[in-house]
Amino acid sequence: MVTPHGSQETSYLLPLREEDWEGQGTPDFVYGQEELLARGIPWPQDASGMSGAWPLSRFDSAICSAWRQRMELGLFRYHLGELQTQILPGAVGFVAQLNVERGVQRRRPQSIQSVRQPFDPAQFNFNKIRAGEILFRLHRQPRAPGALQQEDILVVINVSPLEWGHVLLVPEPARALPQCLLPGVLRAGVEAVLLSLHPGFRVGFNSLGGLASVNHLHLHGYYLAHRLPVEGAPSKPLDPRGRLHLLQALPAPGFLYHTRGPGPDLEAMVSRVCRATDYLSEHEIAHNLFVTRGAPPGKSSPCSALTGVRVILWARKSSFGVKEHQAFNVALCELAGHLPVKTSQDFTSLTEAAALTLIQDCLLPPAQAEEVRAALVALVAQEEQ
Repeated sequence: MVTPHGSQETSYLLPLREEDWEGQGTPDFVYGQEELLARGIPWPQDASGMSGAWPLSRFDSAICSAWRQRMELGLFRYHLGELQTQILPGAVGFVAQLNVERGVQRRRPQSIQSVRQPFDPAQFNFNKIRAGEILFRLHRQPRAPGALQQEDILVVINVSPLEWGHVLLVPEPARALPQCLLPGVLRAGVEAVLLSLHPGFRVGFNSLGGLASVNHLHLHGYYLAHRLPVEGAPSKPLDPRGRLHLLQALPAPGFLYHTRGPGPDLEAMVSRVCRATDYLSEHEIAHNLFVTRGAPPGKSSPCSALTGVRVILWARKSSFGVKEHQAFNVALCELAGHLPVKTSQDFTSLTEAAALTLIQDCLLPPAQAEEVRAALVALVAQEEQ
């Protein structure tokens, strides 16, 4: 758990009286490129000590102070304390956490039949949340000419949190955007990772059919005080210039994109990833995406070598609706090696082999996976034309 110590960021707190919440408006968190921390943010020697003091950036302090207050005010569906956590024995290093309340009390997923399903204003969406659930608006200072358009992003609590600081990054809700990734939104997610001093702040995206439960464009962001296998897992290049790699290690092969930090390299990566997700959406292929500080592509690297940002994209079988009787549902964090488990019995009995079976059952059959791989390689090759 991340806890702010001595934070001076009080402007993101709600007024004491609930009747004043609507009137105060949404505060802005305005940041500049100098706050994007591209240098390596190392894990400590003993990651288990993360529940104590940890250096926080201005962004971390804003999220943690405001998120803690909303928890104290009872705006979540349940109180999230320290989660029982274990590293499953085996080669992968799965981080399993028991989160019974989320399994029981989270909102039922919407009825989804297509990866490209249009937005439906009659369904639950982020125009219907309470004013107190909004922490702040994430806003980038004006950028150089030629940069991709910057989205203003609402940072909203996830009322059924996976872990401490679990938020949703939502572009202007009134635009009624369906759950299909856009470049400006992905860039905001990558920059959110770079704004944090915590190596365990990750961002991710679930497509429709990839276990997104709300068809209204959003990313997830949350803190997890544990290393994950995807941070330093080995990869092999799929194009001669190294712009697309195949992440080869368990728990699941995925497409790996990497950026050293803000600037043209990040802009190019964002465009590249969104061309890939556009292709997957157009072909009704569900997908999940995970953004984390990580090692450059190539051979296996120690997790301490977090010298850039890894974006991992998985194409997978469509899954519409929650599988009630499975130990966990396979979405962005499970594919990265973080397993929120629903019941004490499953948490006690879960093995690496059982976890891998659940995850690999969600992957595309080999022939279709090869077809997707060829298509994404071709998209990268078109950049040279």
